[in-house]
Amino acid sequence: MSRFADIVLPLAQPAYTFAVPEGMTLAEGQAVLVQFGANRYYTGIVWRLHDRRPDFRRIKPVLRPLYGVQLLGEEQRRFWEWVASYYMCSLGEVMRVALPALMKPSGSSEEEFAAGEFRPRSETWFSLREEFRSEERLHELFEKLGRRAPRQYEALLEIVAALLPDPQNAAGIPASDNALATTAACSDATCSDVVPEAAGTPSDTAPMAADAVSTPTSGDPSESFSDDTIGEGASAPASDASIAASCDAEALLAAPLPPEALAGAIPRRLLAAERPVLHQLERKGVIRAEERERQPGAAQDVRFRLPTLSPAQGRCLTQIRELFASRTGVLLHGVTGSGKTEIYIHLIAETLRRGDDVLLLVPEIALTAQLVERMERIFGSRVTVYHSRLTERARTETYLRLCRSEGGEFVVGARSALFLPLRRLRLVVVDEEHDTSYKQSDPAPRYNARDCAVVAASLFGGHVLLGSATPSLETWLNAARGKYGKVVLGERYGEARPPRIVISDTLRAVKRGERKAHFNKQLLDAIGERLDRGEQVMLFQNRRGFSPYVECPECGWTARCPNCNVTLTYHRGGSSERLVCHYCGHTEAVPVKCPACRVTDLAPRGFGTEKVEEEIARLFPRAHVARLDRDSVTSERAFRSIVAGFARHDTDILVGTQMISKGFDFEGVSLVGILNADNLVNSPDFRAAERAFQLMTQVAGRAGRRAVPGEVIIQTSDPASPVIRQVAASDYEAMARQQLAERHTFFYPPYARLVALTLRHRDPELLHRGARALAEALRSRFGRRVLGPMTPPVDRIRGEYLAGVLLKVESGASFTRAREVLREVLDAFAAGEEFRRINLQCDVDPQ
Repeated sequence: MSRFADIVLPLAQPAYTFAVPEGMTLAEGQAVLVQFGANRYYTGIVWRLHDRRPDFRRIKPVLRPLYGVQLLGEEQRRFWEWVASYYMCSLGEVMRVALPALMKPSGSSEEEFAAGEFRPRSETWFSLREEFRSEERLHELFEKLGRRAPRQYEALLEIVAALLPDPQNAAGIPASDNALATTAACSDATCSDVVPEAAGTPSDTAPMAADAVSTPTSGDPSESFSDDTIGEGASAPASDASIAASCDAEALLAAPLPPEALAGAIPRRLLAAERPVLHQLERKGVIRAEERERQPGAAQDVRFRLPTLSPAQGRCLTQIRELFASRTGVLLHGVTGSGKTEIYIHLIAETLRRGDDVLLLVPEIALTAQLVERMERIFGSRVTVYHSRLTERARTETYLRLCRSEGGEFVVGARSALFLPLRRLRLVVVDEEHDTSYKQSDPAPRYNARDCAVVAASLFGGHVLLGSATPSLETWLNAARGKYGKVVLGERYGEARPPRIVISDTLRAVKRGERKAHFNKQLLDAIGERLDRGEQVMLFQNRRGFSPYVECPECGWTARCPNCNVTLTYHRGGSSERLVCHYCGHTEAVPVKCPACRVTDLAPRGFGTEKVEEEIARLFPRAHVARLDRDSVTSERAFRSIVAGFARHDTDILVGTQMISKGFDFEGVSLVGILNADNLVNSPDFRAAERAFQLMTQVAGRAGRRAVPGEVIIQTSDPASPVIRQVAASDYEAMARQQLAERHTFFYPPYARLVALTLRHRDPELLHRGARALAEALRSRFGRRVLGPMTPPVDRIRGEYLAGVLLKVESGASFTRAREVLREVLDAFAAGEEFRRINLQCDVDPQ
């Protein structure tokens, strides 16, 4: 009987049917090579196998399977289908986002495809040739090399020492393992539980690979451990120094040399001997070299040392366990500094103990380095970090390793980690679930990782924990309605107390002459006091660059981007000055004179983080000032350097954008200054008040995270603003009630679903005709639910003009049916001859 396979290709196309050749064994979810069109070869995913022949005269065959392992299980395919359906894209577009680039090669010929195909890394392994595996021959060889070739003698001695078991270890554990096994025992004062890593781990015989635990002094759970990595398990048998250097040669040669041990092999990366020396031994026929596929390191059999929970944390953990018995999702609403991470750690350990997989989602991996390092200290080699900044090879190797995993994996990653092949996914933790970084803007699918995590956990039969000090209103309402469970952690850990929040009136400061540059006297006095006491300060300004634009004082000319309808931002880093577009990246030099009137120099208007850094350094010349924003963080190394310097107290004042609000825990910070709250509150967005509250609360939470009291000063020209007063009172529920009432009145989420349609084209006339035609077609089906067409605030980006249409669907209506009708209208619009050249993007649940 003929067999056929529906294949998903990495294109914005539906699945296509190919014939399965006789004798070829395929499974659903497997990757294959197919020819598509006259001369294109693609990686495809077998989506469905069947025996129904399509009504075509000729059906192309599947050429060959790839990777030798199933890439997608049944639950993952169902998850992809949900993403494609809900976010109104094709399975091929999901495939483009989900798989690493090296797993999706293409070419105009099979040879070109094969040239770009992923190949596992190989490495050289060395072994003794059979004739030298006897004790007698080996002693003769050592004698000869010792007299004539001392470097070869040392290299051979290193190989033999690496092959033999540790002579001091009766159990045959390598020396590095044995050293770890003798570390100090866990103190009852700091470790509430010791959980085996997976079911079946022998608790009596397995060594606990962990460093000594110090007694906490600061009251913070993160200080309960030493600075060394905890639970990483056995290190490699060879260190950077040669084994031969630390090995007693005479003792080694005098001891029995079992032939079965000498028959082993050792990888090149674990040897300190130089390559030419090893090559000489190979030419002499003493050792053999062979290439093997490099296997990723397996998780070690270690135990986890868990931090002690406070009574409040313990109660929350018990409540979460109870709620998981009846609900898929639980919201952990914990104030900043309350110790949500410790609760995550206990739940993660419980899941790994059962041999199941865990996924910890973080908004941006680089901005949560402290969290990642904390997890690595606890879970060691179990932690797999996955994000877009890894090399494509590293991402591909991780993906294929997880395909072969039997469970017990712990992945920490950004939103793209949702698509990893975790076959036994039973727990998803979404940290800072309110963060907008979880929403993908381009390309399709434009998914929200928080919402996808809830669906994925349900499909896999697992649970999702949503953690935040300032939950999104959608999540908060779902918890209030009982869709999610809700647990509140309302106190900070240990001796830390919430910071005192002060509102500083900018207009009054100006009238009284109490303002220097962009700082009120109240803030400057507070900074001076903190510096005198040796404490640290963080200053928040959510705009990078030196100033938003430059202007001619005489004629009012401003520098604008030639590709986008925006002003150019003025940057002044070091000795260079430049104007930069933050949309397309266009850069140009600052004109010496105004290009329009040629009368005078241009003047910077407004202020960004660069200007704040310069002015605060001028006002406090003895303070060490650093800046953390997208311009100063040019690499991961630069980011780590800035953060580490502030953690070591090398820096007194840290100036930054919203990057400083995420995941940082600095014990020395006692003052946070928010320099311009008005920009956050007055943004033209129905979510502006919610986001302003979230951002200011998160930034404020960096202060006073230890015994030293914290203070937050918010500069604003509207001190009566309800949102700013709610931030000052730390009253999340008041903000939520007010904003939900307004959204209910004006029919906005979470009381409606939004779909934003964006049209792009270089011809503005054609674009606006198309936008009007699309809006009319939608109104004929949806009526008053359609808003637009409208012109966005930035109506030209990268040379293309933009227009928008917004669709609102009330929460009581069927959103599935609404998407079906919308798809019909969009397909008809795209099929029309007049508007088919217009680029149309569909964004479900826009942020």
